[in-house]
Amino acid sequence: MLDQILDPSVGVNFKTPIILLVLIALEAVLSADNAVALAAIAQGLEDSQLQRKALNIGLVVAYVLRVILILTATWVIKYWQFELMGAVYLLWLVFNYFTSKSNGEKDDDSSHRRLNFTSLWQAIPMIAFTDLAFSLDSVTTSIAVADETWLILVGGTIGVITLRFLAGLFIRWLDEYVHLEDAGFITVGFVGLRLFLKVFDNHIAPPEWLMIAAIAILFSWGFSERKPQDEISDKANTEKSLVD
Repeated sequence: MLDQILDPSVGVNFKTPIILLVLIALEAVLSADNAVALAAIAQGLEDSQLQRKALNIGLVVAYVLRVILILTATWVIKYWQFELMGAVYLLWLVFNYFTSKSNGEKDDDSSHRRLNFTSLWQAIPMIAFTDLAFSLDSVTTSIAVADETWLILVGGTIGVITLRFLAGLFIRWLDEYVHLEDAGFITVGFVGLRLFLKVFDNHIAPPEWLMIAAIAILFSWGFSERKPQDEISDKANTEKSLVD
């Protein structure tokens, strides 16, 4: 059905907005796991204002890297080493998250923050490169849908804006829902594993529809249990006192 809609024989005036909508939808769906990872990284900064600033600056850098990736995509996809580095990085994030969690002495907010940054400029590169690792998969998908660079750039721009909005929400939700961070990092692991499998053979990698279904199921579990209200209130008061 999608192939028929995007057939080259269809007039450009009709085809272009449909392709753009497909790209926007793909970016929105595939941004959820990315947003959780970025939110968790930003939480490595104690101050909520620094967290927002890290996301803002980090995603500006990430956007520049995305544009470079899109403009060089036809060259990048020829080298499997890029996907392997992205896969290893994402799998390292997941490994670091779960091993650090298992070593935590107690399940409270102090052990909840496994990444700890002493300055804003430590978090920014990690946010930017995490988004770049995710983009290796999403840009490949965008190229398969659209062959016009400007359309992919527009879709990527909207994707970064969506990502910033979602990451801001997830910073708050991570403090409210018990399983959300675990669910997010499991999906990050899925993305890393998919990239890793694509290095060897694109046909053995799980299809996009299966990834989307898995993400939906995991996030349903992630939002299934809310933390006690007094714990959420204590966390909010602590953050407010830090700002004040």
